[in-house]
Amino acid sequence: MTGLLGYAVLLLAISLAMPQELFNQQSAHFLLAIGLIASWRYIWAATHLVRSLIYRHIVFPRLRRQADAMGVDGMPTHAYLLLTSFRIDTETSTDVYRAAIEEAARTKIPVTLVASLVEMADQRLVKQLFIAMDPPPHVTLSFIRIGGTGKRDALAQGLRTIQMMLPPPGAVVVVVDGDTVLEPYCLQRSLPFFKVMPDISAFTTDEVCEVRGARVFHDWYNMRFAQRQILMCSMGLSKRVLTLTGRMSAFRVEVATDPGFIKQLESDTIDHWRLGRFAFLTGDDKSTWYWILRHGGKMAYIPDVTVNTVESPPDNDFVRASTMLMVRWFGNMLRNNSRALALGPRKIGLFVWWTVLDQRVSMWTATVGPTAAILLTLYYGPMSLVVYAYWIAVTRFIQTLALLTARKDVAWTFPFLLFFNQVYGSMVKTYIFFRLDRQKWTRQNTTVARNLGGFSKQVINMTSWSMHAVAILFFLACVGTYLGVFKPFSFLPLL
Repeated sequence: MTGLLGYAVLLLAISLAMPQELFNQQSAHFLLAIGLIASWRYIWAATHLVRSLIYRHIVFPRLRRQADAMGVDGMPTHAYLLLTSFRIDTETSTDVYRAAIEEAARTKIPVTLVASLVEMADQRLVKQLFIAMDPPPHVTLSFIRIGGTGKRDALAQGLRTIQMMLPPPGAVVVVVDGDTVLEPYCLQRSLPFFKVMPDISAFTTDEVCEVRGARVFHDWYNMRFAQRQILMCSMGLSKRVLTLTGRMSAFRVEVATDPGFIKQLESDTIDHWRLGRFAFLTGDDKSTWYWILRHGGKMAYIPDVTVNTVESPPDNDFVRASTMLMVRWFGNMLRNNSRALALGPRKIGLFVWWTVLDQRVSMWTATVGPTAAILLTLYYGPMSLVVYAYWIAVTRFIQTLALLTARKDVAWTFPFLLFFNQVYGSMVKTYIFFRLDRQKWTRQNTTVARNLGGFSKQVINMTSWSMHAVAILFFLACVGTYLGVFKPFSFLPLL
């Protein structure tokens, strides 16, 4: 709060110190032009904020009271915890499996821990931990050993194993990442929602994180999770979410063991008109989400149940690390974007459909502001850039305060990180939009191998760069024409 107060005082001091001539006709023109475009973004953000408040303070408390009133009767007949681990340090793995065993022991229903592992060392660690903790008889442990072929294979083999266990009706499958620590009583407080909301196929929960890296990573992750809480609560009002995160999501056993569900999770592919057919490497949480969406299922969000994730940035440099993560996250989003849109608003709901459409539009609208500021600075002078900088400082400060509706604390760095996420993140989105076939795991350092000839690769690379360049030029032309910097068809008299 000290940092935020200092930020607010600095904004006030700058506003008082600004010379009057700064707000000239050109600045007024700039503010009007940017304000008209930005108003859509702010109205849309405010819509999500209001919807999230309605969900958290009006709709969800009623559901919470029903779930708590059920007690043990609201729990499923059996819970299967599917945990996947690969190349995770021993300390984190110990924390993850200890928390899972403790949480399973707290429940009053049969719980089977299914550990899908690659390395023998992880199996020994989990087995020794299980024996040492000596959980009650209703908790059992099962191992699956697979090759290091990726998380999708690990999940698919785990679900097939659960399928062969002949789970009873009313059972659930909880998918937990190998770097996710379950908070105490998270299962007891979340699993009854399958009975409270009999029409849902799956749900996911809130996340907090323990970041192992510089302070800027800590602030960046916390800011992203605060934004996620607002967005997911807003979508929860429509009984849909935008992803069933692998950190912790729960599925009805009929869904999780459906052969079609497992097949799509294991070998999801996309047919692109230019890039051809290619398999999904990452984005298993988007594959499960799309399968449920395509089959007309509904999803819930539990905002008051939290899991703690251990985040280890892939690089010590913030820009490089954030770029690697954005490429993976936004690539997963964009690869699923078009096929989710193709389902139509009648299938998935108008608000959900429009939100998915906005994911595609926002990667361009978020860069209108800085692009306009640069063009007007070149056209009028540096005053436009100064006005834009102050505009950003004020608006991002307001957006930071809005995050207090989702979290108790925010950092003074949030306004800067918000601007970085919005602008640089949009640049990454536009880059990956024309290169959807490029995928890479940050931890495993694996990529998708496509059996393409040298000529085919060159053609794809050439078309990706050329289409990206044309899109950027068209974008610049539209912004410049809208601002009056470019005069359309002014070149015709020269012909």
